[in-house]
Amino acid sequence: MLSYLALLTHTDQLAFFRLFGYLSFRAMAAVITALVIAFWINPILIRWLKQRQGKGQPIRAEGPQRHIIEKAGTPTMGGLLILIPWIGSTLLWTSLSNRYVWIVLLVTVTFGLLGFLDDYYKVTKRTSDGLSGRARLAIEFGVAALATWLIMQVEAPHLSGTLAIPFFKSLLLPLGLFFIAVGSITITGAANAVNFTDGLDGLAIMPVMIAGATFALIVYLVGNERYADYLQIPYVAGAGELSVFLAALVGAGLGFLWYNAPPAMIFMGDTGSLPLGGALGAVAVVAKHEIVLIIVGGLFVIETLSVIVQVISFKLTGRRVFRMAPIHHHYEQMGWTEPTIVIRFWIVAVVLALAGLATLKLR
Repeated sequence: MLSYLALLTHTDQLAFFRLFGYLSFRAMAAVITALVIAFWINPILIRWLKQRQGKGQPIRAEGPQRHIIEKAGTPTMGGLLILIPWIGSTLLWTSLSNRYVWIVLLVTVTFGLLGFLDDYYKVTKRTSDGLSGRARLAIEFGVAALATWLIMQVEAPHLSGTLAIPFFKSLLLPLGLFFIAVGSITITGAANAVNFTDGLDGLAIMPVMIAGATFALIVYLVGNERYADYLQIPYVAGAGELSVFLAALVGAGLGFLWYNAPPAMIFMGDTGSLPLGGALGAVAVVAKHEIVLIIVGGLFVIETLSVIVQVISFKLTGRRVFRMAPIHHHYEQMGWTEPTIVIRFWIVAVVLALAGLATLKLR
């Protein structure tokens, strides 16, 4: 919204407002704005959630036993602490005429509402099980399919329905309407992968911020015709505006991490994990970097695969591959302390993000 102030440059006295036309300036402003909003409202939200929830988030009995003692009474729905600063900053600093922004916001808000309902059910029913898994997945796939179709309508005809293959110069695989399935899997898969990762204090939010910052750079390059041509990657006109959206995510994430750092004062819950992952997936679809998201968000992929492997192994053989899934609980059972697991997983996330960025040049 404030980007329109860049139009007020007809006199030297108003020349300062030219800054509002630069993506780099608005991205930095979005980080700061989201952070300021977070520090302003988050203490109020935490107090309110504690009062409303009483006993806090129910801790699943089959999880690590120490969680039942150490984490009991901690409120959930902490995703509100992320969503409000994130969306507020986005609306202030992005160009609201950009249709990609509205499509990605559609995914973010819808997945956030779905996660809120899931957390609300857990808190009110005093159970660690939320909404029906099938119903939730059906809604997620429906929203993701709609978002993918809308993206296909906005992007250039030669890009619509194509899948970009990294490591090859401008190689686009034409999929037609089948691309809706690819986009749906990307968005829904990313949402649930972040949800699996959210199991320890501070574990999920930092890798999300790392992936968000990485894709902020990617969409900036993809949305700049000169840089896209130099790097031999698909040029997606208008995609660069999403760098402001992702910068706001980073600022809101930092504000949340202040209160989610061990020992957490609040849990992210599905209210945060679903929209965070869904937004990353939607941005990857816009930027034609769906496969690169698998690399950048490799930590989330590992967490998800650990659950899949554990379930399949137990059903087929009656044996568990890991002591507990997702894999961060496996390391807990091995005796690793929570801060050790969290920091080491952050390091893995940084390495994978750098590997993902390397694909921009290795072509």
